[in-house]
Formats: sequence, structure tokens, C-alpha cells
Amino acid sequence: MKYFYKPIYVLLYSLTFFFNLSLRNSSIFAEQIIDINLDKEIKRGNLLIGLKQYLGKNRINEDALFFQTDNNFLKVVSANGLEHQSKELKIVFKKIPLEKQYILEKLVSQPFASFESAKKQSKILLKKGLRPIITMPSHWEIWLPIKNKNQVNQNFKIRQTSIDSKVIPYLINKYTFQKLEGPISLMSDEVIKINGINYGKNFYLIKDSYGTWTLVQKLSFAKYLKGVLPHEIGANSPLEALKAQAVIARTWAIYNSNRFEADKFHLCVTTQCQVYKPQIVNENIEKAIIDTQNKILVFEGKPINAFYHASNGGISASSGESWQMDDYPYFTSEYDFINSENKYLNPTIKKREELKNFLQSDINNFFGKEHYLFRWKRKVSDKEILNLLQKNNLVNKNSKILDLKINKRGSSGRVIKLEISQESSMQKINLVKDDIRKILNFLPSNLFIIDKLNDNIWVFTGGGFGHGVGLSQSGAIAMAKIGYPYQKILKQYYKETKILNFMNLVK
Repeated sequence: MKYFYKPIYVLLYSLTFFFNLSLRNSSIFAEQIIDINLDKEIKRGNLLIGLKQYLGKNRINEDALFFQTDNNFLKVVSANGLEHQSKELKIVFKKIPLEKQYILEKLVSQPFASFESAKKQSKILLKKGLRPIITMPSHWEIWLPIKNKNQVNQNFKIRQTSIDSKVIPYLINKYTFQKLEGPISLMSDEVIKINGINYGKNFYLIKDSYGTWTLVQKLSFAKYLKGVLPHEIGANSPLEALKAQAVIARTWAIYNSNRFEADKFHLCVTTQCQVYKPQIVNENIEKAIIDTQNKILVFEGKPINAFYHASNGGISASSGESWQMDDYPYFTSEYDFINSENKYLNPTIKKREELKNFLQSDINNFFGKEHYLFRWKRKVSDKEILNLLQKNNLVNKNSKILDLKINKRGSSGRVIKLEISQESSMQKINLVKDDIRKILNFLPSNLFIIDKLNDNIWVFTGGGFGHGVGLSQSGAIAMAKIGYPYQKILKQYYKETKILNFMNLVK
């Protein structure tokens, strides 16, 4: 009998050894496929884009992604060594209860109106020897370890989070139900449909900083721009305006590629980054991207923070006017005059009457006058303003507005400090720079004056749409229509910069 069992034992041992070896080799293969390095990808000319964030956050229904190919198999590789190939599969995100609940503590800043403001505060903390993490669970904020509580001011609060479950992805199809571990790679030689929409060939599922997951797409610069240009400047814009947009969108993406570093991808697909949607593009967009391939704007040999916006209302802003950040030397306050003879007029607007005269001047003198918000007016009641202040926890329900006062303007006339007085309180509310539009979200821009129509109604009269820094898209379109090449358009909005090939910079 012992001779009978010995071969079986050897067989079982051999199978076990073979299985472990296969799993080990599979794990090595998985590690090679799922090697996510943000800096390396940028240098290779790729971006990791967070297509769908916070997967697994849904408290009512399970979040699910349905992947499908028509002809070739799509391949799934999980960090735990699991590999799977099929033409259709679903990945669901399930909340699995933990055996034991635990409390997570950290220091969290007050919300920031923008990444730019969060980044400036982060730099201050870095100089103090701290290690801040910029995150965006729902808005921009900074996290610090609880041990730093005596090194920060009242803008940081202790946040305690009770953790009683874990979000785990599972792969499901006709033949399997498998637990996955991140990062997870999904790829195919043909375009993969995700929930019925054609996206691309290379994806990751990555666990974020909030216990949920992100579907990330790996894209070349060119493919990324194909999904950006139609939504940021418009597919039917003139060719030279599209070229200018291609250069600055590429530059902006590279400069800002650390926005979601905490969550292990470069950029999102919303207005918090650049709007991206996969789609078929027209000949002009293709040509704009090809003709400017890998070209970016640089200042002193480095990519610039290439801000842009819809309409500057006839005058551009410096970056320090719009966000809690230092000024960049390549952004200055400039009139967007059509007639070059007017370009040397002093663009500084500090007083209400100066801005009022500017807003009432002939719009035909300016590039971009066709934009529907080049000039605008908003009539807003006390109640509407109070509702917005209450929504942001700045006043209580019994408050009443006594006065709105502009205390400070930037060099372009944009409001950088707005003071709100309450009838029932001596405490004044001060809104600064990007917080003004974030909280008073009926304002298209910070370029405005205020008049009181009666006891309950305020009138905001202004110009432009957006922050006013860098390229005005409506201005660029107008320039392109009269024959400006994209190089001249960029020179108008980004002073003392050069156009260089990014790949030559990273060699």
C-alpha cells in the first residue's frame, strides 16, 4: 500500500509545486503589467486619466462596470496574480463588513476653492518640515498626520472616521466570480466598450485615498487631446485656435500632472482638470494635434502652468489676482485690444469708476466680444445671497445682509476681497479671490461692480467668463479668424515663453 500512495504523494507535491510556480510567475507578470509610475508615464508621453472616480461609494446600489469587446479577448490581471480573458465581463464593487470596526484619525484643512489655493498652502507646510497630502474626496483639502496637531492653525480640524467595511472589486461573468486586488489591469488589442461606450485599450482599477476605487485610462498625449479639444474650445473652432488650444492643453496637463498624485493617477475628466470625453474628432482637430505634436510652452526651460478660460471680458488677469498663489511672470494684466496702437495703454484698473468706464466702453475694440458673457448683469436678492452663504456654513438662518463692499481689486480690476456685513452681527464675512465665485456661484467672473437697486436687490455688472488668466478662448478664436497663426495667439497671452518639444526636454 505504501508503494501505491507514494506516487500519488509525489504527484500531489509536483502539482502543488507547479501551481505555486505558475502563480509566482503570474504574479511577476502581473507586477510587470501593473507597474504604475506617474513620472515615467509622463516622460513616455502618456497620461493616466481618472475616468470614473469613487467607485464603491454608492450606498444604495452596488457600483458596477461592464466591459465588452467585439472580436478579440480583453485581459484582466489582478495584483493577487489572477488572470482572466473573455469578451464580456462585469466588475462590481461590494462593501464587505469588517470583523472589527476601527477609527481613522487625521488632520484635515478647511475646503479650498481650487487646487491652486490648496497647493500654495501645501508649499507653506512643506517649508515647515511637514508632509501635507492634497486630496479631493469631494472638494480640495489637505491632510496631515494627527501628530502634527500642535504645528498647524485653526484651519485644520481633527477628523475621525469610523471604518466598518471595505470596498472589494469582484470579477463576474458566466463562468466565474473572483475577488480582485488592486491595482488591476484591463487591456485588449481592440477598443473596449465600458458600459456601452467606446473608450480605448488600456485601463487600470486603482484604490484611492478614500477607500473607494478609480477607473483609470492610459492615454498618449495625442489621444488625450482628442477628447479635450472639442469640449474645451469647440470642435468647429478655427484651425489656428485649435492649435493654440492643443499646445496649452498639453502644457497644462504636464504641469498639473500631480493633481491626483495621492490617488495614483494624473488628472480627472471634469472642470477640476480639463474636460475629457472620448469621441470621434474632425479633420481640423486631428491636424491641430499632429501639427503641434509634443509642443508645449516653457518659461526658463520648464513647462508653464498654462491657464486658460472662456472669456477675459477684454482684459486679462495676473494669476495672483485669481487664486491664493504667487504671480507667474508670464501672466500680466493686459487689454485684449484688436487695434495694436491701443496695446500700450495702461491696463491697471483699481477704482470702481475706472472699471465702470471700461465695462461701458465700445466692445468692438476687443477680441472675443462675440462671447455671450463678454458683458453681463445679474440681479440678485438678499435671500439668494444668504442661501448661498448658509449653504457654505458662513451665516445662520436668522442673518440679514446689511452691505456688500468691495475692499480690494487686482490690477485688472477684478475683485479680490469682498466684504459682507450682517445686520444682526458685528462679524464681517470676507470672501477672497476664487472663494468669491465658488460661494457666490451666480457670478461668471470676478470682474464686476456692485450697485444696490433697493433694500432687497443687488445688481452685479461685469464682464468675462472664468478666472481671466492666460488664453481667452473667445479671444483666440477671434484672432484666428483674422489670420493670426497659433504662435502669435500664444504670444499674446503668455509673455516671454517659448514653444519647445517636450520630448527634447526629458531626454
